[in-house]
Amino acid sequence: MRTSRISQQTARIASAMSPTKSTSGAVRRVLKTNSGNERGNSIKQEDGVDETDKLPLDTADSAGPTTLGKRKRGAGVVKFDVESTTSSPRRSSRKVVKVEEGGEEVKAPSKASRSPAKRITGPAGVVKTEPPANWEEVYSITTEMRKRVIAPVDTMGCEDLAEKTRSPRDQRLQTLIALMLSSQTKDPVTAAAIRSLQEGLPGGLNLESLLEVEPEELNRLIMKVGFHNNKTKYIKATALLLRDSFASDIPDTIDGLISLPGVGPKMAYLTMSAAWGRDEGIGVDVHVHRITNLWGWHKTSTPEQTRAELESWLPRDKWHHINHLLVGFGQTVCLPIGRRCGECDLGNKGSCPSAVAGSPRKRAVKAKVEVALDDKTKEEGVVKVEEDDTAVQIELTSKELGEVEVQATAGAILDDLEQEMAK
Repeated sequence: MRTSRISQQTARIASAMSPTKSTSGAVRRVLKTNSGNERGNSIKQEDGVDETDKLPLDTADSAGPTTLGKRKRGAGVVKFDVESTTSSPRRSSRKVVKVEEGGEEVKAPSKASRSPAKRITGPAGVVKTEPPANWEEVYSITTEMRKRVIAPVDTMGCEDLAEKTRSPRDQRLQTLIALMLSSQTKDPVTAAAIRSLQEGLPGGLNLESLLEVEPEELNRLIMKVGFHNNKTKYIKATALLLRDSFASDIPDTIDGLISLPGVGPKMAYLTMSAAWGRDEGIGVDVHVHRITNLWGWHKTSTPEQTRAELESWLPRDKWHHINHLLVGFGQTVCLPIGRRCGECDLGNKGSCPSAVAGSPRKRAVKAKVEVALDDKTKEEGVVKVEEDDTAVQIELTSKELGEVEVQATAGAILDDLEQEMAK
């Protein structure tokens, strides 16, 4: 899917700020450089002059907002004002001991070994997938942990945002619109945007109001969500398709849903489950993809690969539940950055092969960004980048793009981020 010029600029900024595998030394040097200036430094790159050459950093290290590398002619000026940089060391779980009241030292429980699902070919050539050895135990413990803490998805998840007083048709539409707005956007921001549509559109949030509203007004109502300009176009185009091709209702098939602008497989499966009550596939987002890989259930590189692996062995009655379970778990305990393994029952019981003692190595950078685009327009915003050993989380807030959230594995490249933003 094509992305707008501003989306591409954002992806380039995000890629420049995302760390590479060789950033550990650079992070330390950035901390040393900024230790005497808590309020931040200003770095400016212009034609023919790169002030980052004066910093004690190698180009290959590129940790945080210190350099954008080479930029294309006419791409404009980029300024970064670094506000804060923090880091916490990582401790090896093999060296950590627990001390009981009697003073006796007891080693922490050993971590579970990775036991991914296996494909076994039977005598008749039939391939059967054998589930991970401890998946039921891990699933049960995670379910119990989720009962103790309320996550944002529990109160502001997309499937709970439709107005119960509306007709079933309008409720299905509101669920679809909520999922379309949720891409690269946090649950509270999505919930606020849906509420704005429900209260701000004449007649409320229904197909007729979406057809009549002007794009400028629709964009104003959803301007807090990430990439609201693109989503405005998608919603208007979707409203026309629903009226002309689907009898003014949302499609009741996966193929029909995916045919709508801005709707991918994850949204389609979640919509089928939440709006139509049919579990035809697993909605795999970044939390489900990341956590199941941390558990060692499989080794996949994309959410679609994760979906195929899970559907090959996970009981069908859990296809809807696993998304809600792991999204909330990823929002409260197994965070993208700074996993709370010390508070996790899986880690304490030795059931998680990726558990670490103490806090994982973590780095956070917050920067103000100003980009002069080719058409002479300027875009200002704030980029916040956090990373640890397993993931990078990038949050960008700007008037043009809204509040954007991108999660990627450590060492993500520009193409991966652009593809994620385009979904």
